[in-house]
Amino acid sequence: MFIQPFKYSMNNLGYLIYSTGEGIAIDGGSPEKILSFAKKQGIHLKYVTNTHSHHDHTPGNRALLEKTSARFIDCRKIKSDQILHLDSETIDVFHTPGHTDDSVTFKADDFLVTGDTLFNGTIGNCFSGDLNGFFQSLKRLISLPKETKVYGGHDYVIESMKMARIIEKDNPDIEDYIQNYNPGLIVSTLDDELSVNPYLRFNAPSMINKLQEMNIQANTEFERFKAIMEIY
Repeated sequence: MFIQPFKYSMNNLGYLIYSTGEGIAIDGGSPEKILSFAKKQGIHLKYVTNTHSHHDHTPGNRALLEKTSARFIDCRKIKSDQILHLDSETIDVFHTPGHTDDSVTFKADDFLVTGDTLFNGTIGNCFSGDLNGFFQSLKRLISLPKETKVYGGHDYVIESMKMARIIEKDNPDIEDYIQNYNPGLIVSTLDDELSVNPYLRFNAPSMINKLQEMNIQANTEFERFKAIMEIY
């Protein structure tokens, strides 16, 4: 399985996941570029879908559907795990609520398309209001193999690392993360994220110590996650 990112509208990221002959456009805000790439690769666009229904992730849907025979998959109707097929290969679709109630994540081979649930270097806002649900979604993602690659919904890397430095100024992994930043290909591994992403570091000893020094309740994973979200 392969993945091709497409940047649009300053920092939005959409993707084409494809196999030998079929593909799925996810948050396809660059429809012309996606269709041009698919044509050159000999890829039939089988599905069009989104990581969630926020308007900045859906602007390419109509054009992609009008110009192809692709089937639309409404993320708002995905409430449990689903499997999609491209040729003989499969994509797992997880319901990962938190940023929004309809947020989903796509897993193919060794990579994830996470939308605004998990960015490279940070996480999305909890617009759903369900902080525990968001926590459970993130826990599910970080339970996957640490070499799993993360493709998020926006390029917020530089801004995120500035915040990470404020939160954990002595974290030695932040500089390496910044050095590996490539604006032409925004990708990291779950291991990278667990090393620098402060909102995933609720089990890191340095983060636990920091919260304890601030006299913040930090006995459980969720208490620590909630504290980090509320403070920063």
